[in-house]
Amino acid sequence: MRIVMTGSGYVGLVSGACLADFGHDVICVDKDARKIELLQGGGVPIYEPGLADLIARNVKAGRLTFTTDLAGSVSQADVVFIAVGTPARRGDGHADLSYVYAAAQEIASNLSGFTVIVTKSTVPVGTGDEVDRIVRETNPDAQFAVASNPEFLREGAAIQDFKRPDRIVVGIEDERARPVMEEVYRPLYLNQAPIQFTGRRTSELIKYAANAFLAMKITYINEMADLCENVGADVQQVARGIGLDNRIGSKFLHAGPGYGGSCFPKDTLALVKTAEDAGAPIRLIETTVAINESRKRAMARKVVAVCNGSVRGKTIAVLGLTFKPNTDDMRDAPSIAIIQALQDGGAQVRAYDPEGMDAARAMMSGVEFCDNPYVAAQGAAAVVIVTEWDALRALDLPRLKGIMSGDGLVDLRNIYRPADAEAAGFVYVSVGRGAAPEIEELVQAAE
Repeated sequence: MRIVMTGSGYVGLVSGACLADFGHDVICVDKDARKIELLQGGGVPIYEPGLADLIARNVKAGRLTFTTDLAGSVSQADVVFIAVGTPARRGDGHADLSYVYAAAQEIASNLSGFTVIVTKSTVPVGTGDEVDRIVRETNPDAQFAVASNPEFLREGAAIQDFKRPDRIVVGIEDERARPVMEEVYRPLYLNQAPIQFTGRRTSELIKYAANAFLAMKITYINEMADLCENVGADVQQVARGIGLDNRIGSKFLHAGPGYGGSCFPKDTLALVKTAEDAGAPIRLIETTVAINESRKRAMARKVVAVCNGSVRGKTIAVLGLTFKPNTDDMRDAPSIAIIQALQDGGAQVRAYDPEGMDAARAMMSGVEFCDNPYVAAQGAAAVVIVTEWDALRALDLPRLKGIMSGDGLVDLRNIYRPADAEAAGFVYVSVGRGAAPEIEELVQAAE
């Protein structure tokens, strides 16, 4: 099939490359001429394991091309996906749909023959109705159907998620779209991936409902971690104990500094706003959003505590900046709020991340970025592990301790064994695995 992917950001680029790998002819379009020039030259603007090779293979095969010309691309397409950004709107938290609607209008002006227009972007309930209205108003003679096909890609595992999905959700109101979307995903039939056809509004809500539930699950285990610290329990054992219940499952039960990234923060907030507007407020998600926001800066208080109640004039090494490993995405990463809180307390911050430092430089000021963890830790009063990169899981703890001025190791991802850290001479603080009484007292005092 001839497919156009409107928007070559994270979702559009991964989806376009995977669809090309299925054998479709795919054109990825973006208004950013520099991004398209980079892609045409063999570069990749984002870090995602395996993506560069996937793109190169399909470009070489002639199935994947890149352009800024949406008009010329749409006229030959069977399916046009809209995969542009839907950031939180400033001021009220609603999803900003201006990019979606602008794309819909330009697509409408250039349709030729029956075309299925598919919203891949995460959009609030009713967006497909508005896209339909825009297309009809812009081009009354157009032959088209509007469908919803939300993505469920995890950064760092996106190619695997696209090619071996748990499910494919497609929302339609026009039955002509069904065989077209079945053909788009026909290669996945070999993997027996279920396709769930629903109404368009139901499809739009499924994505928000799924992300909000996962965000709530993360927040739940983080709340359990706080309780574990106060009663002397181990959150990792608690998580394992409840995760073995197949009604609950083990995924998203890893205590840490809070969720971040491009999806959970904006999608939970957008769902809250949608629910308010619909007169059906979702109190659980409202509380989830509030808890997650406060948690990030609360993690900085653990660092203050291990530094004897003050970080003023001290160097703190922050290891891991991206919101999760295997991505360069810094959007709403917990490290941003943690570093800001440390700087507010008078600390000098050094930082290291395997892939995220270029993006971090554009978002953080006053931070010294280092080439490796040991350079960052030189002379530091404490080391803070914020993101569980593989490169940070097997640090030489005695070497690390030997180059520091202090003895604090704050492990916000619980990747080290307390006994190993303490044997290396650290005062070790983790999440939900208890703390020495004096550390608990300092944390309470810092609060």
